[in-house]
Amino acid sequence: MADEKNKIVWNEKGKKFETEDKKAYLEYELRSNGGVKVMDITHTYVPPSKRGLGLAAHLCVAAFSHAQNHSLSVIPTCSYVSDTFLPRNPTWNSILYKEDVKSCM
Repeated sequence: MADEKNKIVWNEKGKKFETEDKKAYLEYELRSNGGVKVMDITHTYVPPSKRGLGLAAHLCVAAFSHAQNHSLSVIPTCSYVSDTFLPRNPTWNSILYKEDVKSCM
């Protein structure tokens, strides 16, 4: 993962975390419920040529770290995040949005 083209960067304007070459990315939406700021992770994509390198997990770590550093809760709408990343990395469960998700939409 030391390869520079696989470095994860935050694209604030595009609401994404992405590799510098922009080929692999994680998309999110910012939501608010009663003053609670929430990052809804909606989609993670890694092209076939980059799969198997752990990029999806690196994108998730970047997004969850950002959320934690900015006092955001996380809604794991993306199936990769909810079904694969979180079961493998349960320490991130502490920043998941605990309220009714529908109240935040």
